[in-house]
Amino acid sequence: MTDDSPPAAADDSERGIAEQVRHLSNQLEATADGPVDRTASRWLGEAEAIAADAATSDLEDATARERVATVRELLSEIDDTGHEDADAHLESAKRICRAILESPSDGQ
Repeated sequence: MTDDSPPAAADDSERGIAEQVRHLSNQLEATADGPVDRTASRWLGEAEAIAADAATSDLEDATARERVATVRELLSEIDDTGHEDADAHLESAKRICRAILESPSDGQ
């Protein structure tokens, strides 16, 4: 299984936030590999842009979590992309968001 295969084999809760955000960005980028529903594409595009920015910026964990929360909100608008592979990447991205947001922050 490759690193971009959904769902990821590694336990996301054990990864650092920066690494998880990069993985999230990769999953969202991969949704563009196939034709997806127009409405889903709009939500995915916005989520991908925010995740890519978070993945390539030197952000504090709290700021990265805020960006991931926004990505999760956008992804919650999508039930189905109309493409099987994109759906798998979408579900993986949702799982990564959940893992990031449910993991304890450094301040706790």
